[in-house]
Amino acid sequence: MRHIISILLENEAGALSRVCGLFSARGYNIESLTVAPTEDASLSRMTIVTAGSDAIIEQITKQLNKLIEVVKVVDLSEAPHIERELMLVKVRAVGKDREEMKRIADIFRGRIIDVTETSYVIELTGNGSKLDAFLEAIDRSLIMETVRTGVSGIGRGDRILKV
Repeated sequence: MRHIISILLENEAGALSRVCGLFSARGYNIESLTVAPTEDASLSRMTIVTAGSDAIIEQITKQLNKLIEVVKVVDLSEAPHIERELMLVKVRAVGKDREEMKRIADIFRGRIIDVTETSYVIELTGNGSKLDAFLEAIDRSLIMETVRTGVSGIGRGDRILKV
């Protein structure tokens, strides 16, 4: 089962490496990883997407909590949450493909953020399945480059990740 683990950790050198090392040492795969500072400059928020049974996720959580830099760990998948991912796609856009790319970008609520004579860069946000659906909707031979950020997630309602 897919899980989104959100970690609040001290913003210091080597903290990211120790968290990733914990996963690799135990043979757990990280599907997606995002890290950024929080409203408190001394803390960072890390969001990891991984897959595993409830027992494996419980083991990961216990091991993460043992790391000195880790302040708090929450499995966002356990309760209602919002998740988003950003994708930038550079597509070949010449002739009839230009109008088609604009139309598909509009359907998926994407924005064209860069235009040249032969290409567009399209920005899309949403959950992973929406971004995958966009890629399926366009001609694969027109895709020049794709960049995805990985998942960012937040709990719904009063559920927050704070010290």
